Amino acid sequence: MVVQQISVFLENKAGRLASVAQALKDSSINIRALTVADSSDFGILRMIVNKPDDALKILKEAGFMVKLNPVLAVEIEDREGLFFEIMKLCDQEHINVEYTYSFVEQYSNKAILFLRFDDTERAVDLFIKNKYKLLGPKEVSKL
Repeated sequence: MVVQQISVFLENKAGRLASVAQALKDSSINIRALTVADSSDFGILRMIVNKPDDALKILKEAGFMVKLNPVLAVEIEDREGLFFEIMKLCDQEHINVEYTYSFVEQYSNKAILFLRFDDTERAVDLFIKNKYKLLGPKEVSKL
């Protein structure tokens, strides 16, 4: 019930994001969601792509510092307050959310919330117990 996220560590310099995007484009890898956390010198580009194992190999060969991380992909309604309800649920169960990002799926009224936890197994159990829909790798690759 987890999907693999690509994390790329990049110098905060002009052209670095374009270099990653070029490598993925040249290998026909589609980016489904992304976020960038930056500091003054370095940043972390986190992406959900349609072929994570291929992306890992291609970016390593291109000289990037890259790794795969497990995250949960939770399909939720696109409505006010639902993010709060999920965060409150995690808080009540003392499950730490390390980071999160999301996007709205363009052909439905659903949003996909990607979450990284310090205890992924407990988080999976919590979401299943509370009847949230977790997407697997095949479902995410088709988004």
